[in-house]
Amino acid sequence: MGTTQLEPVPEPKYWHLKTVLSEALDSEFSVGEILPNERDLAARFGVARATLRQALEQLELEGRLQRRRGVGTTVAPPRVGVSVGAEQHVWPGAAGDAWQPVDSTRAAPPAAVATALETSPEEPVHTVRRSRVSHGQPVAAELLYIPASSVPDLSAIDAPNGTARARAVLRELQRLELESQDRSVELGSARADDAKELDRLPGAPVLVVTTRFFAEGRTAALSVATYRADTCRLTFGDSGGVEIHHGPERQAS
Repeated sequence: MGTTQLEPVPEPKYWHLKTVLSEALDSEFSVGEILPNERDLAARFGVARATLRQALEQLELEGRLQRRRGVGTTVAPPRVGVSVGAEQHVWPGAAGDAWQPVDSTRAAPPAAVATALETSPEEPVHTVRRSRVSHGQPVAAELLYIPASSVPDLSAIDAPNGTARARAVLRELQRLELESQDRSVELGSARADDAKELDRLPGAPVLVVTTRFFAEGRTAALSVATYRADTCRLTFGDSGGVEIHHGPERQAS
């Protein structure tokens, strides 16, 4: 394998390298193929490994590459289309919901969640963990925080733990009349627990979609959903709903 020297350019070296690497991915590699190791790639393009890592990280963020546990860096498949928003406001767990409940626990939430729910930091809330799979691969993990006041008739006897309890919490939540909801999206890095569930490495780019559900004049539930940024592209429609679309574009959103 010969050495390909980069021409001097005014833009950052890693950014130019990213463009060169992207062209190489299109012409020399197929989806799922494992890239050579960093040492070989750095030698091929005549750059420092730190510069190479910056370019690889940017390509991962744009969905061109995936870092997989025990495998290495591979060429990513096209991004998967996953609907996030809906024109009609509905509770989590309602008919047609693509999320699958995993389990439910009751404990004090993180301080930021307690603030959003307007509960005391020590007050236990129900935390429903859910997952989402699309085209056979995990694309998102969610933590849904629900204060006890939103599900006052929940019976621990009827649903002691696990998936059954998660479904019971969601079922009781739907007894409230949903007044409105709002949603925000930000770019983040996968924590260890999210990375494991999404089959990514810790620190991999993710999209964090936070949704607040309002009923009886208060925040009745808070959803924090973590989507794989390497498989998802966000667009915003006129309705205000958020969707993740599949498409041929490769630019970062």
